[in-house]
Amino acid sequence: MSYNEPLHHNPSGEPPATHRRYFAAMSSPPIVLAFAAADPTGGAGVQADLLTLAAMGCHALSVITAITVQDTAGVENLQAIDPDWVVDQARLVLEDMPVAAFKIGVVGSIENIAAIAEVVSDYPDVPLIFDPVLASGRGDELATEDMISTMRELLLPQTTILTPNSREARRLAQSDEDEDEIALAGAAERLIGLGCEYVLITGTHENTPQVVNTLYGSEGVLRSDSWERLPETYHGSGCTLAAAIAATLANGLELPEAVREAQEYTWQTLNAGFRPGMGQYIPDRFFWARDMDEPGAGKR
Repeated sequence: MSYNEPLHHNPSGEPPATHRRYFAAMSSPPIVLAFAAADPTGGAGVQADLLTLAAMGCHALSVITAITVQDTAGVENLQAIDPDWVVDQARLVLEDMPVAAFKIGVVGSIENIAAIAEVVSDYPDVPLIFDPVLASGRGDELATEDMISTMRELLLPQTTILTPNSREARRLAQSDEDEDEIALAGAAERLIGLGCEYVLITGTHENTPQVVNTLYGSEGVLRSDSWERLPETYHGSGCTLAAAIAATLANGLELPEAVREAQEYTWQTLNAGFRPGMGQYIPDRFFWARDMDEPGAGKR
């Protein structure tokens, strides 16, 4: 499946039909709780989650796992939040409001991984979307090997869908016995063996004409979607995709269809992305709300 059609101006001001369903009248929108680090640029992290979830008709709860010093080029520093604060943030809102999905991004520390795993274990019926952010787009390390080992042990067995890029998938699945780089299908098989129900491996870092994202389940490949490879690099694309999957699941879609819808939304945010600073582009999560016929409102 390829979605390369340009967006068109909608004089009514309404979102496209594919997104209008998220704004149906309801007493309360679906609630999604995001565990993530704060990003001062608004491009990634909890800010990306909030924007994406709101754009797709959800009410977003946020638990801050870390604060960062970063710009659109990369992450300069990271300070993990005390794990007791992570637990307390989550417990209080969870006692107050029902959630339809969890989304996990940057965790900040081994202790925070354990804290988050403890919290979500009390909600086994709530889907958990885990974006294993191991490094920034520039390559700044955001997870140590000990943290990765703890993710494998405590979070992957509780994960409904894992959304790594190809580099993250290989790093998470790599073992000391591997002498060569493992194939992505083999990486997905190992990650599912560690407890993930589904694994969506994105192909932005692969040397292919189009970006190919592949969804794996226990029986192998469930779907493979190809997307036009855009020329820029983006700050927060992975956060956007994982949050979009959380939103579509919270809105009641079955997982394969939720993954397709989330990819479509994410590609459109990238296609309409903008460059506010001197680094990467930022996805426009409210692309459908802009007048695309106005100069400067979108890249295409």
